[in-house]
Amino acid sequence: MNAMTAWQFGPAAVSTAVAGDRIQLVSIRQGAVAQARFRILWVTLAFAFVAFVALLRLAYLGTGGESARTTSLEEALLPPRGEIVDRNGMPLARAFPAYALWFNPEALGEDGDSLVDEPSSVAQKLKVIFPDLDQAKIAAQLASGKAGYIRRRLLPEEANRVQDIGELALEMPMENDRHYPQGKMAAHVLGYVAADGNGRVGMEQVLNEALSDPAQRGTPQQLSIDVRVQGALEDELRRGMMLNDAQGAAGIVLDVDTGEVLALASLPEFDPNKIDKRGQELMFNRVTNQVFELGSTFKPLTVAAAIDAGVIRDFGKRWDATPVKVGRFTIRDSHPLGSTLNVPQTLIHSSNTVSARIADALGPEKMRRTMMDLGMNERPYIELPAKGFPIWPGEKWPRLRNMTVGFGHGIAVTPLHLASAYAAMVNGGIWRPATMHKLSPSEVPQGRRVFKASTSSRMRQLMRAISLYGTGRNADAPGYRVGGKTGSAEKPGQNGYQRSALISTFAAAFPMDRPRYVIIAMLDEPRGTIASSYQRTAAWNAAPIVGRLVPRIGPLIGVRPDDTRDIDISSIAPLIPEAQK
Repeated sequence: MNAMTAWQFGPAAVSTAVAGDRIQLVSIRQGAVAQARFRILWVTLAFAFVAFVALLRLAYLGTGGESARTTSLEEALLPPRGEIVDRNGMPLARAFPAYALWFNPEALGEDGDSLVDEPSSVAQKLKVIFPDLDQAKIAAQLASGKAGYIRRRLLPEEANRVQDIGELALEMPMENDRHYPQGKMAAHVLGYVAADGNGRVGMEQVLNEALSDPAQRGTPQQLSIDVRVQGALEDELRRGMMLNDAQGAAGIVLDVDTGEVLALASLPEFDPNKIDKRGQELMFNRVTNQVFELGSTFKPLTVAAAIDAGVIRDFGKRWDATPVKVGRFTIRDSHPLGSTLNVPQTLIHSSNTVSARIADALGPEKMRRTMMDLGMNERPYIELPAKGFPIWPGEKWPRLRNMTVGFGHGIAVTPLHLASAYAAMVNGGIWRPATMHKLSPSEVPQGRRVFKASTSSRMRQLMRAISLYGTGRNADAPGYRVGGKTGSAEKPGQNGYQRSALISTFAAAFPMDRPRYVIIAMLDEPRGTIASSYQRTAAWNAAPIVGRLVPRIGPLIGVRPDDTRDIDISSIAPLIPEAQK
């Protein structure tokens, strides 16, 4: 407003105009403040809502809703397949990244040749790097123009040498591989992982879900196996095979109180790091899947059943040891043992005739019931998938069948069946299933009673006497108080039993004053060699395996030699002429 205007309208008009402008400014300012406060309120509410949702999520996770699930980052850090370890944490199976050799015929273009050099020349160069490759087969594969693996699991230095060949079609992708750091050791226990990423044959198959589960594969799966015991068992079985020119061997070391398997071996074995045609042929497990007539190793079980039933009360009683005639069949001993024998002599000298008569006195029903209580009528109890079904005599046992079962014929079981039965016979009379898992004290199964504790005590005495004075003397390891029984059974064939083909077995336990472990050592068709004094029976080939094995593994598993201790057999020693010498 200029001076003229102010003069024309006067002071009152000017004052009124200025007041109006101030009111308008205040109104605008108040609106802006209100709008700012409104916005701040919405922002605060938004933050409060986000915080509330976060708190709800934390509470949900805290109560375990998805706490077991791993994030994608965590999964990326986990191995592609879980680790398997022995009872002491020693690795048995691991997953790791490795190179593979892949033939890609389209590497140089779809219309051109797949290789720069001739297929035969490239195959020859690969043969230099990998001497075990089939050169002709690889040359044919390269010439066919068909994509595929040439080799799995390359070492870095091998990959470098393949790279130097200069063929683009020879690609080396990085893949996740399964490695068995102990090589062939415990192959039948572990099994292997096939190309599809799933376990086959052994514990790889049994534990496949756990080993593949992201929630579990970060924790190693622990077995009952002890690699030190496993290595010693395989070494001694292999030595026994070579010394006696046997076709195969099998063995097991079993904890008598828990059923845990410390070692299990079937020879010859396959290599889980390299599965080929020969490896496929060797996957059959002699310990759990093959059934045998195990011969005289059944005689202590027969005697134990007879003691339990009250058939044997007096160990000094003389039993008729002459040949037994049942119908048109005659049961004889391998060589004459005299006209009569007492019970200790029967086991020490391994008499078929007296064992048959004891079984006859026991009767087929009680004998059959004992064998069923020991699991002899079912597949062996263990987690491994390959489990053989016994050749079981059936529901009704004729007199002759009952008598032959008494000395280990007419019934065929696995070595694992025998190991579990011997454990029950010496541990106080309790049968427990075998297991490949390491057990805590609270996880040990209660088991079932088969023999009285007093019967088990008597059998420990008799088993020890066999190793001191009988056919088991070659298994007696000084200081370890070994007890055991030999068994040499002819293998059945198309035309009856084959005299030239034996299954030689030694079933043992130690230390007999407080049994801790059972050992089964078996040779398939051993031949008489200079190492066995040209004998084929278990006393000369299977028993020495146990005699060498026990001192090797005893100190490793808590049993140290002690020449000042032994089981008291004074009550039966007067009945054994050999003990008086």
